[in-house]
Amino acid sequence: MAVRAFIVEDNSAIRESLVEALAELAGIRTVGQSGNAAGAIAWLTQSGNDWDVAIVDLLLDETGTGLDVLKALRGREPGRQVVVLTATASGLVRDQCLALGCDEVFDKSMDTEALLDWCMRRAGRPAGPVVR
Repeated sequence: MAVRAFIVEDNSAIRESLVEALAELAGIRTVGQSGNAAGAIAWLTQSGNDWDVAIVDLLLDETGTGLDVLKALRGREPGRQVVVLTATASGLVRDQCLALGCDEVFDKSMDTEALLDWCMRRAGRPAGPVVR
């Protein structure tokens, strides 16, 4: 069964690039996406919406932040994973995300390949070593 991803990213160009890269390199099907926290929380917490991985940016819009999304997903079903992809992945931010139940934190400027490798392993595909 293919891994199903939901992407939370306010930049449409980055969002579309992620959708393409996930499909082509990792075989992951994007089942939904949102550019804001409110839309993401509504979709991800709605009964009946099936997803395996949520990729969440932290800096969104006036409806909330990625931290709000993480808080809303704390009680998610077992097996569903949440990763953060952000331009603000300092040690403090990383610790805060992990404390809110995030499975992994990736920096947009230098960890994009590591995110794709993580997704490939999640999808059961061989991936290169994660370099950080």
